[in-house]
Amino acid sequence: MLFRILISFLFVFVLPKENHYEPEYIKDFYESGILKSEGWLLNGQKTGYWKYYHKNGKISEQGHYKYNKREKYWYFYGPDSIRIREGNYLKGHMNSWWLFYDHKGKINHKCQLYRGKKNGYCLKYKNEELISAEKYQNGNKIKEWFSFTDFRRENKLSDLK
Repeated sequence: MLFRILISFLFVFVLPKENHYEPEYIKDFYESGILKSEGWLLNGQKTGYWKYYHKNGKISEQGHYKYNKREKYWYFYGPDSIRIREGNYLKGHMNSWWLFYDHKGKINHKCQLYRGKKNGYCLKYKNEELISAEKYQNGNKIKEWFSFTDFRRENKLSDLK
C-alpha cells in the first residue's frame, strides 16, 4: 500500500508534467523589455502563426510555421514598417511568386522561386513600370529581356501565374 502511494506521489508531484499535445503560446523579449517574438509551440516546435519584432517594437516578419518550418504566406518589414518582401514558403523554403519592395514600399521585382532558388520568371520594375524580365532554371539565368514587347511575344502571359 505504501509503495502505491509513493508511486502515485511520484507521478503526480515529482515527474514533470508535459502535455505533448497542447500548443503553448510563448513570448520572447529583448533585454529592453520590448517584445521580440510571439507564437505557438507544440512539442518544442514552432507551429501556427508567429510574429517577430524589431528592437523599436515594430513588426519585422509574420507568418505560419508547421513542424518548425516556415509555411504559407510570410511578410517581412523594415524597422520603419515599410514592407521589404513577401511570399510563400513550402517546408521551410521560399516557393512560388515572391514580391520584393524598394525603400518606398513599391514593387522592385518579383520572382518565381522553387526551394529558395529562382526558377521561372523574374520581373524588374522601376516606378511601377516593367523594365526587364529574366528567366531562370534552378537558379541559373537562361534568358533576359529589356523590351516588354519582346518578352510578351516570346512568352505566354499565362506562364506568369
